[in-house]
Amino acid sequence: MIDHFILGVAGGSGSGKTFFAETLAKKLGPENAFVLYQDSYYIDQSAKFDHDGGAVNFDHPKALDFSLLSKHLISLKAGHDIEIPIYDFASHKRLEKSITQKSKKVIIVDGILILSQPEVRQYFDESIFVHTPEDIRYQRRLTRDVQERGRTADGVKAQFDSQVKPMHDMFVEPSKEHAGVISSGTDMDAFNRLLSQVLTQVGMA
Repeated sequence: MIDHFILGVAGGSGSGKTFFAETLAKKLGPENAFVLYQDSYYIDQSAKFDHDGGAVNFDHPKALDFSLLSKHLISLKAGHDIEIPIYDFASHKRLEKSITQKSKKVIIVDGILILSQPEVRQYFDESIFVHTPEDIRYQRRLTRDVQERGRTADGVKAQFDSQVKPMHDMFVEPSKEHAGVISSGTDMDAFNRLLSQVLTQVGMA
C-alpha cells in the first residue's frame, strides 16, 4: 500500500482522456482524488501570440513548464500542498494568482504530452494512453475550443493542420510506448481494472 498514487492519463487532444480522468476522480470521490491538468502549466505566451492559429505552437513540449509540474508531483507525493498556476486561454497569460491544491491519496495527471517527458512520467505509479482516431479527436477539439476557449473555427483548423497533427505524430503518439495501459476512452474494462488497481494500491479496496 502507498500513501499517494499518481496516475498519468495521456492521449491526443480530443481523445477522451480528460473525460476518462475526471470520471475516475468522481468514482474515487473528491476526498480521495483530484485531476491535475497539464494545461495549467503553459508558460506565458502573451508576448509571442500573433493571432488565433498563428505562430505560437501550443502542442510542443517547450510550450509547457514541465519542470514545475515535476516539482509539484514530488511535493504531492510527499503529502504537501501545491500552488497550481492559472493559464488564461483568452489572453495567453499565466495569471499572478494560483490555486492551492492539497495532496490526496490519488493524483490523476491529465495531458497530451506527459508521457513524452521523462522528468514527469518517472513519478507515475501507473499510466494509460487513450487512443482515439484522428477525425474524432479533431471534431471534439473544434467544439471545445470554439465553445469553451473563444477560438474561431478557422483558427482551430489552421492550428490543427500546422501544429496539432504534426506534434501529435512527433511526440504524443510515440509516447504511448511508455504507457502501462493502452485503451480507447470508452473501454470500461480498462477503466474498471484501473479503478480496482488504484483502490488496492491506496488501501481503499
